[in-house]
Amino acid sequence: MERLIIAAREGWQAKAEAVGFGFHEMYGEPYWLDDVYYRFTLREIEERIEAPTQALHDMCLDLVADVVESEALMTRLALPPEQFDTIRQSFRSGERALYGRFDLAYDGRGPAKLLEYNADTPTGVFEAAYFQYEWLIDQIALGRLPPEADQFNLIQESLVSAFAAYPADRIFHFAAITASDEDRGTAAYLMDCAVQAGHRTALIDMGAIGVDAAGRYVDPLERVIDRCFKLYPWEDMMREPYAPHLPTSGTQWVEPPWKAILSNKGILPLLWERHAGHPHLLPAFFEDDPRGAALGDSVRKPFHSREGENITISEAGLTAEETEGDYGEGPAIVQAYSPLFEAEAQFAVLGTWVVGDLACGLGIREDRSRITCNLSRFVPHVILD
Repeated sequence: MERLIIAAREGWQAKAEAVGFGFHEMYGEPYWLDDVYYRFTLREIEERIEAPTQALHDMCLDLVADVVESEALMTRLALPPEQFDTIRQSFRSGERALYGRFDLAYDGRGPAKLLEYNADTPTGVFEAAYFQYEWLIDQIALGRLPPEADQFNLIQESLVSAFAAYPADRIFHFAAITASDEDRGTAAYLMDCAVQAGHRTALIDMGAIGVDAAGRYVDPLERVIDRCFKLYPWEDMMREPYAPHLPTSGTQWVEPPWKAILSNKGILPLLWERHAGHPHLLPAFFEDDPRGAALGDSVRKPFHSREGENITISEAGLTAEETEGDYGEGPAIVQAYSPLFEAEAQFAVLGTWVVGDLACGLGIREDRSRITCNLSRFVPHVILD
């Protein structure tokens, strides 16, 4: 693994905006970097990134099977008791998952380590699946990369296949916070994948979801929402005023309710408890477990922290880095610190994508901080021996 410089494509910003990637710059800061890339060997990708991702996904599914049968574990994860049956039945009935993103620490030498699993509302999929592939094709055409350059990137074709597994017999709604450029763009990209799979689609704002007299969810045109991808966290949905209708509305949600388990950082100590010493896991404990204090260098993470908010890195018992945010209250976990790949004063986190049950792609974010946040930059990658 190495970080390399390359000439940026002329006019890449216009290319981005032409395909709906208007958030390539956010709040005056670059989000996409066109003049840098990370290089991997094929063996490195296959053995140190793809295989660990698949193994972690399989372990996570086994964990869900345990958690849904244990009210004690669901309580430990601070899931709302009134939704235990909703979560349990969605898993027992085999409701399929669409996608998720593991965040891994990998320093180019030792085994990749799981930092967290963004299993419910991961963003960055358009950048990873589409825009970095277009970057690769363009850079090969410009002669800056050799023709044999490749990527670990089967994300888009995997998404189209995953959407094709749903019957195209009704409108497939897509719901997001449409005021957010990133969320709207992510939903629009996934809608396009669904259209390629033969679906009729409709985009709605999360705040526009209503409930009719029969207790069914409806869109602003009073059409019943039979099937809906929602880019909105389950921990929030299960506390919305319309949450009591979740078990009975008949809506098929993508992601399914059981993803509320995997999107919770409380799975990290549960995984460690079951697989202590696993090469791709870090020691992790619930914050009230005294073993967490003995970790030395560690990272505190709230159960539902997103975009790197309210994260604290401690070294030798002292705070080394921390972020503010909206997740300061509530339960948290403590995880052993793992070094990230560092080059040119940038720290990189590997985001590996799972679609359905297949590890199928890689996207990389980097930052000057060791905590990856909302404005951390996306950098493309190349496989080149």
